[in-house]
Amino acid sequence: MKQIVKQLALLERVDQLIRLKATGRPNQLASRLQVSEATVFRIIDTMKELNAPIYYDLARQSYLYSETTTFKCGFYLEELDDKTERELSGGHAFANLRKVLEF
Repeated sequence: MKQIVKQLALLERVDQLIRLKATGRPNQLASRLQVSEATVFRIIDTMKELNAPIYYDLARQSYLYSETTTFKCGFYLEELDDKTERELSGGHAFANLRKVLEF
């Protein structure tokens, strides 16, 4: 499991550097990430397989996104409004239980 977390952290770091237009050349990125250059190419290929619009800009000597994009991987908490809560399986029962507990 730790390997997956480590790989996701690398993807997030590369995403951040791409957004900052600061990856540098592949060998510089490898050094920055403390991985091999081959690993950098595998990371970029993986991101492309996940539909990231990545390209290498020779003038900037950095990987860039050709379109505005967002990379999110993880669990995020969100507030549910009453309508969404009711649409969830068991939502009606939860709402009824809340009424009973409010007496």
